[in-house]
Amino acid sequence: MTPETVIGIFGQALFLVVVLVAAIIVPSLLVGLVISVFQAATQINEQTLSFLPRLLATLGTIMILGPWIIQELIDISNFIFETISYLTR
Repeated sequence: MTPETVIGIFGQALFLVVVLVAAIIVPSLLVGLVISVFQAATQINEQTLSFLPRLLATLGTIMILGPWIIQELIDISNFIFETISYLTR
């Protein structure tokens, strides 16, 4: 097993983690931005006002993207387990 192979597999896994986390976080950030603009326009300075919509957006995103996230994790796990036998030779 060469260092280039390990770095390549690690890079793929790290990129997948970044994509999966971004898929969950971006909708929450957008909802937070919309609520922040609403709070600035109406001068409502309630800290808890933005918490519940962001939480619901995050949970909804996880529910919608959950099967895709699980499939991506299964795919990379299968790829790693299948290539282990080729890399140890």
